[in-house]
This record gives sequence, structure tokens and C-alpha cells, in this order.
Amino acid sequence: MKLIYRKHAIIRMFERGIRDEDIRWVLSSGEIISDYPNDSPYPSRLILGWVDKNPIHVLTAQAEDDQMIVITAYRPDSKLWESDFKRKRP
Repeated sequence: MKLIYRKHAIIRMFERGIRDEDIRWVLSSGEIISDYPNDSPYPSRLILGWVDKNPIHVLTAQAEDDQMIVITAYRPDSKLWESDFKRKRP
């Protein structure tokens, strides 16, 4: 799989101390927690993964069969997300 990083993702990853290896780990071992099939220009999904026992969310879009676009990545805030980091708090 070829990863394509949006400029926004690169900036946010740098600001948040999230490395390329972290993204690859989340994508290979994480869990899809939200699908957005109607997003344009490509369907997207939010993936939760754990790196050093810390949650990371990665938002991706599937461009072509072998190309995945990384839109953004962040460490979810426990004040905004349920304790499993799979659902936002009401």
C-alpha cells in the first residue's frame, strides 16, 4: 500500500509528535471506528490504533486500489471521547 500524506496531515503530525511509523502501525493494526462512504472525492474512514499504550486516530481516504491518503492524525482528547476512544461523548 502506498501512503500519500496531505500537507495538513504532515503539519499536524509534526505538531503532535506523531511519526510515520506510528501512522503505519495504526493502519496495519488499528480498528475502523467510523466509515464515511459519501465523502468526496474519496470515501474516508477513521481508524483507532494504540502506540505505546496511547490512542491515535488516523483519518484516511482510499484513492486507488493501492493508494491511501492520510488526511490527518491526532491523539483523541479523553474529555471528548468515551474511555475506549471509539465514540464521542454526548
